[in-house]
Amino acid sequence: MLQEDASLSVGDLADKVSLSISACSRRIQRLEETGYVARRIAVLDRDRMGVPTTVFALIKTAHHADDWIDIFRKVIADIPEIVEAHRLTGNYDYILKVVLPRVEHYDVIYKQIVRKVELFDVSASISMEILKSGMSVPVEYAR
Repeated sequence: MLQEDASLSVGDLADKVSLSISACSRRIQRLEETGYVARRIAVLDRDRMGVPTTVFALIKTAHHADDWIDIFRKVIADIPEIVEAHRLTGNYDYILKVVLPRVEHYDVIYKQIVRKVELFDVSASISMEILKSGMSVPVEYAR
């Protein structure tokens, strides 16, 4: 329930899981102290924030040395429109999730990257529809 709405009061959460407020509070505190709750955030509405467009950039590089990776990490960390970045197996080395005001703005982001780091190939795909979105992870595998 915390994954879906971290703004729930401890009292409301305790009612929903049939615990006393103090027991529920202790469990939440234990989850935070042991690292199960990494952070609490507010998820903003992308349309209202003016970034409704999603582009996925698939990147190939000829460089795999630590110094190149460090530079690449720094470059993408400094671009707020890049909201996720993953190193991949397979035909591409990295995938970036980029949120934009409109698709034409992708060129601005592309140029910010290629001016600072050498890439072998970049391919971009525009998301036409979000079929599933969320930050929640399955809880049944927790140790």
